[in-house]
Amino acid sequence: MSLESVRAFLAAHAPDVEVLVTETSSATVALAAAAHGVEPAQIAKTICLRVGGETMLIVAGGMSRLDNRKFKDRFGGKPRMLDANEVLAATSHPVGGVCPFGLPAPLPVYADVSLRAFDEVVPAAGATNAAVRLSPQRMTEIVNAEWVDVCQ
Repeated sequence: MSLESVRAFLAAHAPDVEVLVTETSSATVALAAAAHGVEPAQIAKTICLRVGGETMLIVAGGMSRLDNRKFKDRFGGKPRMLDANEVLAATSHPVGGVCPFGLPAPLPVYADVSLRAFDEVVPAAGATNAAVRLSPQRMTEIVNAEWVDVCQ
């Protein structure tokens, strides 16, 4: 159902963005880069975190790592990664297919500046073998994301 929620979201908000479904898994940065013929850093990985009582999504370049100091300075607390069941409940997407599209309820979405290094990025699309290709700016516009600098 997650892939369908992404397709419905994109049909309503970005009908020109095509969901690409691959035969092979794209559940990790390395697999996604190979499946889509891009650098691993171009994969726009979505991390589901909680700080205090707030759940949020951080979309960052595939090779970027969250910087706890930058994160704490920006959000006022230490990030806690959600487990797979919590991620599924919050996003409706399985780990490996998590993306900022087609969420069951609005969540704050933040895009790390690491994505700005590329003209095109490849975020997942709600399944472990689905993704989209678009510019980082277009992605942030579609999901109303705020740019942040929280990665190394």
